Amino acid sequence: MTTRTQDGSAGDVDYGSIGAGYSSYRRPDERIARFIAEALGGAESVLNVGAGAGSYENAAQAVTAVEPSESMRAQRPARLARAIDAVAEELPFVDGEFDAAMTLFSVHQWSDVRAGLREMRRVTRGPVVILTCDPALVRDFWLYRYAPEVLDTEARRYPGVETLSAALGDTGTVQTVPIPLDCTDGFNEAYFGRPEYLLDPAARQACSAWSFVDDGVRERFDTELRRDLESGAWDEEFGHLRRQATYEGSLVIVRATP
Repeated sequence: MTTRTQDGSAGDVDYGSIGAGYSSYRRPDERIARFIAEALGGAESVLNVGAGAGSYENAAQAVTAVEPSESMRAQRPARLARAIDAVAEELPFVDGEFDAAMTLFSVHQWSDVRAGLREMRRVTRGPVVILTCDPALVRDFWLYRYAPEVLDTEARRYPGVETLSAALGDTGTVQTVPIPLDCTDGFNEAYFGRPEYLLDPAARQACSAWSFVDDGVRERFDTELRRDLESGAWDEEFGHLRRQATYEGSLVIVRATP
């Protein structure tokens, strides 16, 4: 039985508490969208599980969205179809109903990722596409210097890519997704060459891992990053990232086919 909050959130984060400004900072990036569209392979009917505010649904022709959080469903643009209130572990669809399925920045928040992925496979005839972060790589990002607790949280929450593939029981591939320097989707690594953006508390709140650390961690991060930006220490070590067109970090697409 999946436990849900008053907002309806079904994983380890209550988006009724932290999700109010999510769609202002987590805007889909068209370059990442192209990777998702390619992985979907032109499927006509696509299920989006843990759909949130509807990011990247333009990567498919016809999307059925599932989102348990009332707060996130309310942030979906009017041009998108209403999301169904359901959880990944209990999808209200018949076997093989969809050509493809996707879940984007969502699996790390599910109560039972294996059960959720088995459900996605059950209702999907073709590829299942997962946009996620490889937990083996998240600590390689410069943020670990300033807020190791945040990336330790991410590494703990994200399922390993092997776990994802095994849960689907299919033939799978893993593809690194390059992150553009001016990425519009504000997850932590999106700011690889724009560290100042992470000094904005609202930008940090749009990355759920920050909700797992206390005010002391946030204050220390803010103080130390500001200090190193003002002194030039950050740029001395990481300044080349400001001129780097893309960053290959932990962002990956896991694609599984029957």
